[in-house]
Amino acid sequence: MESRMLGQDALKIAATQLGVTEQPRGSNDGPQVRDYLASVKLGPGYAWCMAFVYWCTAKVCADLHQANPLLQTAGVMRQWNERPALRVSTPLPGDVFIMDFGKGQGHTGFVEKVLPDGRIQTVEGNTNGDGSREGYAVCRRIRAASSIKGYLRV
Repeated sequence: MESRMLGQDALKIAATQLGVTEQPRGSNDGPQVRDYLASVKLGPGYAWCMAFVYWCTAKVCADLHQANPLLQTAGVMRQWNERPALRVSTPLPGDVFIMDFGKGQGHTGFVEKVLPDGRIQTVEGNTNGDGSREGYAVCRRIRAASSIKGYLRV
């Protein structure tokens, strides 16, 4: 399957998760959050934005009987550093955005659309209405292109 389609299908799965929240809020836990974290071989309590992206992509790959091109990790910056072949500079729907907050801290999710002003609309896990990188829900967000380190095309 063409990688652009893989990303678009993973984005469709991500959108079905909108509204999922941690239980209890602020715990990095809950039934769905446990599933996301289990996909990268972690238990509850860990930041889960990258695990969410991996889980969505893994669901599509399982249906297609193909390997997931993403590294099985919850580490955003590890994903970025260890998957240079997936990097692209111009985002398209289904691409994975990477934010770098320094000291190994990052945040990620899927590009849902590129807006006319260059900002991106996203679907991302472990965020909230304020756009936190340590939130409690799967949400749709608008992000400035200047806040993004780069993109991975799965």
